[in-house]
Amino acid sequence: MTAVGTSTTAPALLLVSHGSRDPRHAGTVRALTGRIRSRRPGVTVVTAFLEFDVPGVAGALEDLRRAGAGAAVAVPLLLTRAYHAKTDLPAALAEARGPSVRQAAVLGGSPLLVRAVERRLFEAGLSPADRSTTGVVLAAAGSRDPEAIESVGAAARELRRAGWRAVRPAFVTGRPPRPGDVVRELRARGVRRVAVAPYVLAPGLLPDRIAAEAAGARGDVLSAPLGDTPELAHLVTQRWLEACEMADAHAD
Repeated sequence: MTAVGTSTTAPALLLVSHGSRDPRHAGTVRALTGRIRSRRPGVTVVTAFLEFDVPGVAGALEDLRRAGAGAAVAVPLLLTRAYHAKTDLPAALAEARGPSVRQAAVLGGSPLLVRAVERRLFEAGLSPADRSTTGVVLAAAGSRDPEAIESVGAAARELRRAGWRAVRPAFVTGRPPRPGDVVRELRARGVRRVAVAPYVLAPGLLPDRIAAEAAGARGDVLSAPLGDTPELAHLVTQRWLEACEMADAHAD
């Protein structure tokens, strides 16, 4: 059985991001990686990217093999279980040479994400007392995958249960509604203060488009991407632990 959390036997944590041409994305992912390392000082934590940035998945796993790692857990830095989680990452893991590797679940579906969204809203100037009078546009990247769309909707419903006056999902690509349109819809329904909360992980092209739509629709508050929040670091570690425990159960 794996002794999770010890330096000699714990599987390495391979944090896999989509990647971006925008250098802010990689910087944010590396900052998150550093925060995760501080949470698990006895565990090897490395970063890989599916595209645009280096190292790629194959390179990161080869480095782990050379370092003597016997096993690894690949945690997708993805909010929904769509194409990248279902196709791109499994293919990259299958083709790579390296230690035995297990793919963990995506980040979506955890209440920690709602806490991270709220943290960013409060950092942007809101307070818990503003929940009952503020509508929130949860602005995500679009997808053709119905499971991914539903995952964003579920996050919006969870955020609504935290007490915000109204919460609506929106998508900056793919299917409507667009973030700016939802800002206008909430205003038309009598919501006086509307905040736009990017449901994305790091700065880049899509968050910039969300910000432009929020400004164009005159949203009152724009929060930052989830980035390297403590909640996200906790969630990544949680997904790693879950995958480790599943591997132990199968071994038994």
